[in-house]
Amino acid sequence: MLFKLLVIFHTLGATVWAGGHLVLAVTILPKALKSRNPDLIHQFEENFEGFGLVSLLLQVITGLWLTWIYFPGFHNFFNFDSFLSTYIGIKLGLLLLTLGLAIHARFFIIPKLTQETLNSLAYPIIGVTMLAVLFVIFGAGIRLGGLT
Repeated sequence: MLFKLLVIFHTLGATVWAGGHLVLAVTILPKALKSRNPDLIHQFEENFEGFGLVSLLLQVITGLWLTWIYFPGFHNFFNFDSFLSTYIGIKLGLLLLTLGLAIHARFFIIPKLTQETLNSLAYPIIGVTMLAVLFVIFGAGIRLGGLT
C-alpha cells in the first residue's frame, strides 16, 4: 500500500511541476515576449512558485523513497546495470540540471527582469519545461519496464 501511495504522490507532484511549466512555456511566455511585459512572468511566478516548489519537493522525497524501495540502502543502485537504475540515475541528473537552471533564473535573471532582459528568461523557462517533460517520460518508463 505504501508503494502505491508513493507512486500516486510522486505522480501528482510531477503533474503540477510539468503542467505548470508547460502552461508557463506555452501560454504565458509567448504573451510576455509578444507584449514585452515581464509582469506576466512575475504574476505567474507569484502564483505558482510556492505550489510548484512544494510539488518538486514532494517528487524528490517520494522519488528517493521509491528508489530506496527498489534499491534498499541504495545498494547496487550506482551500478547502472538495469534499466531501472539507469532511469533513476537519469532522473537524478535531470533534477540536478533543473535545480541549476531554476537557481540561476531565480537569483540572477528574475530579480533583474525588465522589458530589455525578458528574452534571457526564455531559455531557462524552456529548459526547465523540457526537463520536466523528460522527468515524466522517464518516470513512465520506470513504471512501464523501460521505453525500448
